[in-house]
Amino acid sequence: MSEIRYFRCDVLHLAKKYAGLAVSEARRLKGLEQENAQLKKLLAESMLDNEALKVALNRKY
Repeated sequence: MSEIRYFRCDVLHLAKKYAGLAVSEARRLKGLEQENAQLKKLLAESMLDNEALKVALNRKY
């Protein structure tokens, strides 16, 4: 896909996603979505650490 076509698709997607929102609301929503993604990543990492600790504690030496 050409870079121009990709850009156009991305702009159209954003226009549909944020239609009807004021600029400040759209910025706030985008910030909240980024924060949500970071929190999901932290949760996933924490769950992996938790599972690794469970496995390590259940090993029989």
